[in-house]
Amino acid sequence: MKKIATEKAPSAIGPYSQAAVVGNLVYTSGQIAIDPSVGDIVAKDVRGQTEQVMKNLGAVLEAAGSSYQKAVKTTCFLADMGDFAVFNEIYGRYFTEKPARSCVAVAALPKGALVEVEVIAEL
Repeated sequence: MKKIATEKAPSAIGPYSQAAVVGNLVYTSGQIAIDPSVGDIVAKDVRGQTEQVMKNLGAVLEAAGSSYQKAVKTTCFLADMGDFAVFNEIYGRYFTEKPARSCVAVAALPKGALVEVEVIAEL
């Protein structure tokens, strides 16, 4: 197993890696809308947070040698399912190959985030 780390995405806020490569797959940790240059969530709305999450995921996938186009499965967490339409619109611009996906509402996310996404992708 190879651990992935990049300064272009936020550092882990707990005892975990940004991603791990096993065989020909990369498993990302869930990304929230932390701007790595600031070290905190900067957007307060779901649109801004989703854009930042996608930037973070893109950086982690790139560091692993993968991309959005190679995504096999995503798991998406929303603090409010009422944000689904806005989230889905932005998500669709990045995951154009339409990987398998689960999307659930959760009671809360770390740091008060509104969105979290994790990805399994091919290398």
